[in-house]
Amino acid sequence: MAIVLLPSMLAAEAGGQKRFELEAATVGDALRQLPVANLLFNEHGDLRRLINVYVDGVDARGRGGVDEPLSPESQVRVVAAVAGGEETALWL
Repeated sequence: MAIVLLPSMLAAEAGGQKRFELEAATVGDALRQLPVANLLFNEHGDLRRLINVYVDGVDARGRGGVDEPLSPESQVRVVAAVAGGEETALWL
């Protein structure tokens, strides 16, 4: 079974669970089984821009993306990027 690991922020939305063991053929299949799938994919079914996924330590976007095949030993790590905010100048 592939293992999917969520960051704390997403785990909080998944009832506190950070680790999931899933039967899945691809990265997308695994992510769509998660209770936070609606936070990972947009309304068109594409992975949201600020969600990064690593399979066995390698960025999945540079490989097959959500279509990348998984082996039973695969470890999938979801990383939510942080964006936005206000740029402030520091005056000394």
